[in-house]
Amino acid sequence: MSNLLGEYWCKLDTKGRFVLPAGIKRQLSEQDKDLFVVNRGFEKNLTLYPNSEWKQITNEINSLNLYNKKNREFARYFFRGATELISDSANRLLLPKSLKDYAGIDKEIVLFAYGQRIEIWAKDVYESMLKDEPEDFASLAEEVMGKSKNNDNDE
Repeated sequence: MSNLLGEYWCKLDTKGRFVLPAGIKRQLSEQDKDLFVVNRGFEKNLTLYPNSEWKQITNEINSLNLYNKKNREFARYFFRGATELISDSANRLLLPKSLKDYAGIDKEIVLFAYGQRIEIWAKDVYESMLKDEPEDFASLAEEVMGKSKNNDNDE
C-alpha cells in the first residue's frame, strides 16, 4: 500500500481527461498504477482511490450494520457517483461529467495526495480553501493530534 504525498496542478483536456503526474505514479505500487475509483469527496471535491485502497474501504463499509438507518444513508451517499477509472495508453484518466459538475471542476485541477487517496479539487476552490487557513493552526493541531494514543487519561 502506498503512502501518497504531494500537490500537483493539472489541466483537463476538452474531453475531461487529465494526465496522472509522474510524481504520483512513482508512489503507486504496480497493481495500482492504472486502475482507480473516483467518487465524491467529503467537501466539494472528488477523491481518487487506487483500486487496492478502494477494495479495503468497500470491505469496511460492507461490514457496517445495514439495518441501522444512518449506516445505510452513509453507504448510499459514499458510493453515489463512484466510478472505476482505467488510465489509457497516454496515462490519462477521464473524469465523469456528473462528478466534475459536483466539484465545480472546469479546466484546471489540483491533485492533493495524502495517505492512500488523492483529492481532486477545482483549482479556484482549492486556492480559496488555502486562504481560509485556521487562525491558530497550533491550537487545531493540539485539538486533533494532542491526545496520546497510548494514554486515554490525556485531556
